[in-house]
Amino acid sequence: MKGLFKSKPKTPADLVRQTRDLLIFVDHGGPDTKESKRDEKMTELGKHMRDLKQVLYGDSESEPVAEACAQLTQEFFRENTLRLVIVCLPKLNLETRKDATQVVANLQRQQVQSKLIACDYLEKNIDLMDILVTGYEDSDLALHYGAMLRECIRHQSVAKYVLESEHMKKFFDYIQFPNFDIASDAAATFKELLTRHKSTVAEFLSKNYDWFFEAYNSKLLASDNYITRRQAVKLLGDILLDRSNSAVMTRYVCSRDNLRILMNLLRENSKSIQIEAFHVFKLFAANQNKPPDIVGILVTNRSKLLRLFADFTTEKEDEQFEADKAQVIKEIAALEPKDRP
Repeated sequence: MKGLFKSKPKTPADLVRQTRDLLIFVDHGGPDTKESKRDEKMTELGKHMRDLKQVLYGDSESEPVAEACAQLTQEFFRENTLRLVIVCLPKLNLETRKDATQVVANLQRQQVQSKLIACDYLEKNIDLMDILVTGYEDSDLALHYGAMLRECIRHQSVAKYVLESEHMKKFFDYIQFPNFDIASDAAATFKELLTRHKSTVAEFLSKNYDWFFEAYNSKLLASDNYITRRQAVKLLGDILLDRSNSAVMTRYVCSRDNLRILMNLLRENSKSIQIEAFHVFKLFAANQNKPPDIVGILVTNRSKLLRLFADFTTEKEDEQFEADKAQVIKEIAALEPKDRP
């Protein structure tokens, strides 16, 4: 009976230190370790991880206490506890993985003396992002590492590292994984990387324009998977319509290959893809400095486009959409062929 009444760690810092010791055991426990001893430690670790989560999130009876959260956060990042959690995650059972994921996610938002100390830690241990991103390649860990990753890239410097790494190219494959949950999670992270930190995203797209949009067009917009195409054209609109990306948008709408892709998406059977494609297509129509080849394509396809837009409606009444559509029709109707320079 005595074991049922073990005293709780005195402070949040004690709880973190004991969790760290248990993680070190899990990480280094050799083949000589007795299975009963290992099971006991894993059970203890699971309880500690639940207790950490309770301090950070509170429970049904009490809200989290700011001072306790600050103490826990400070101790967590004082040594390599985060690295141990990430590295040991494959060895933990499912429930402990879930709790660990929530703990890591919460800690990215915790401030100590008005400072996000998680950001400082990650900048010094940026290689942890390599583990989190490539975690998408392990179906057992993908959703846990993906959730951690999305919280870590709330920090601009961390997002910048991921954007500028070779990992960005991997997302075009992760998004198309046959496992729907993992593909959706990767798509959510990809969207976060390309929309959260405006100045960093604009710089990334300007520097990496050619390979990025070649991959985006060929792998995502031309995907055989309906959900991939729908998400990709929606995200494309979000990116190009953001004022921070105006230089990238201007370049994008001067490409006849891009125009042809969007015109094909306008012909999709799916109304939602058509609508999202229209929001990008209208940027081509609104461009007051259209290159001659863009004008040529629009003039050649004018009657088809005007017929398409005549019956083009949203399911719910949308005044802004109708105004945009009227402007696009006006622009296309007024086009005159340009001589190529």
